[in-house]
Amino acid sequence: MTEMKEVKLSDVYELRQISIETFKDTFGDDNSQQDLEEMFKNNYGIDQLKKEISDDKTDFEFIYVDNELAGYLKINIDESQSEDMGSDYLEVERIYIRKNFKRRGLGSQFMSYAINAAKEANKSYIWLGVWENNTNAIGFYQVKGFMPFSEHIFVVGSDKQRDILMKKAI
Repeated sequence: MTEMKEVKLSDVYELRQISIETFKDTFGDDNSQQDLEEMFKNNYGIDQLKKEISDDKTDFEFIYVDNELAGYLKINIDESQSEDMGSDYLEVERIYIRKNFKRRGLGSQFMSYAINAAKEANKSYIWLGVWENNTNAIGFYQVKGFMPFSEHIFVVGSDKQRDILMKKAI
C-alpha cells in the first residue's frame, strides 16, 4: 500500500537523509566524493531545506510503501522554479526514489500528482531537467510525453553537468 504525505518542517532531517541517500545511489559513481559533499552541503543543508519547505510556491511530498519512506517529490511554480519559465509552467525539480523501491510505479504516481497540481494551479506546461547521462530517467519522461526543448547547467560541487530540459503540455 502506498501513501503520500506533505513534507513539513519537522521532517527536515528525514528529507535531508533521503536526499543524500538517493542522490548518492543514483549519481555517486559519476561524481567525486568532494563534489558530492559540496553539493550536499549547499543543496541539502538543513537551513536550505527549511527555506525550501517553507516556500509556499514549492511542494514536497513523501511517498511511503507499507509505512516505509520510499521517496519524495519536489515541485515548484512561479518564481520558485529553478529556471525562469514564467507563470504558465510547473517544474518537477526532484523525483527521488530509494533504490529498493524503484520500478514499482512510484515515479508514475508522483508524475500524476504533479500533473494534477499543475492543472489545479492553471498551468499549461510541466517541465523538468534531467542529466544527459541518466538514460533511465530520460526514457521514463519520454514515455510520459515529455519532449526535450532546451538545456541548462547543473553544478555538482565544482563539476558543471548538462541537463536536458523537457516539457509536456497539460
